[in-house]
Amino acid sequence: MIDRKQAAEALDDIDAIVRRVRQSRIYNLASLMLIMWGVLVFAGYVLNFLSPRNGAMIWLAVNVAGFAGSFAISRVNYAREGVRTFDVRWLSAFLLFIAFGMFCSWLGHFTPRQLGAFWPIYFMLVYIIAGLWFGYAFVAIGLGITALTLVGYFFTGGWFELWMAVVDGGGLILGGLWMRRS
Repeated sequence: MIDRKQAAEALDDIDAIVRRVRQSRIYNLASLMLIMWGVLVFAGYVLNFLSPRNGAMIWLAVNVAGFAGSFAISRVNYAREGVRTFDVRWLSAFLLFIAFGMFCSWLGHFTPRQLGAFWPIYFMLVYIIAGLWFGYAFVAIGLGITALTLVGYFFTGGWFELWMAVVDGGGLILGGLWMRRS
């Protein structure tokens, strides 16, 4: 027989293990998506640097491929682990988030360079907020990419697109690899 104190300690231990397993599963799924999006974003910036006239089509293709890839990763995760990670609420939230960003872009009459800084910072806000619930790795990734985006915006001149390929795309890839180790 165990007393109340021992039972409470055992339940606390079980709760701590559940939290660590949950965070590990979230980090595993997030790392796959971060790496995929990082590769796509890196390619988008490089292609946009090489062919700026096709920027709208390049970024449309990157976003469509990223959304399709995110859906596929979610489906594979559901088939393997039986946990639904992407549903109509997530789709709705994502679409509202994009719509609000587009509204802000339209309202702000941003230059192409300003848009190049706005969208990564806007997306990193989501990572920072998610980090408050899912773990500080998200906060670190979001703050790091935001800070380096601002450095690039003010100091890289005509190399901003390539800077962002390394910072945004490379940052997402490194963040995904870092989360795989956590």
